[in-house]
Amino acid sequence: MQISAVRDAIAAAARTVVLPAGIGKLVCTGYVPDAVTTPCFFVGEVEVNFDRAMGRRLDELLFTCRVLAGRADDRSSQRIVDALLSGAGPASLKAAFEAARGAPGEMALGGLADDLHLQRVQGYRWYEHAGASYVGAELVIKVIGDGST
Repeated sequence: MQISAVRDAIAAAARTVVLPAGIGKLVCTGYVPDAVTTPCFFVGEVEVNFDRAMGRRLDELLFTCRVLAGRADDRSSQRIVDALLSGAGPASLKAAFEAARGAPGEMALGGLADDLHLQRVQGYRWYEHAGASYVGAELVIKVIGDGST
C-alpha cells in the first residue's frame, strides 16, 4: 500500500459526511494542516506493521486522525464533534468509513486496500494546534492491504 494515497482516500471518505444545517462542510485533509479551518478532519500519525502475512502479502497501517471544532461556543462545538463521532447518521464518520469499505468482495478505499476499520475514538478533549485551542477527538483507523505494492 502507498501511505500517501491511503491518507488521501481516508480524507476523501471523511469528506462525504453531511453536517447539520448552518455548520458548513467538514474540511478534510490527508495531512496535518498548518492552520485549521473548523470543523476539520485530518489524518495525523501512522504506525506501520509490516509482514502480517508471508511473502509481503499483508501490511497493517494504523492511522491516528483528528477531528477539531471551533470554540466560539463550547456547547455547539462539542455537539459538532458528537455528531461526527456518532455511530450512524449523515454526519457520522463511522458511517462514512463503513461506506469506503466497499461492497462485500470489493477492495476498500477505491481499490487501495483490502479493508479498513474505525477501531476506536479516544482523547475527547481540548487540543492546541498552531497556537489556537479546539475541542476535538482522535480516531484510530486500521487499514490492511498488500505490502508488495
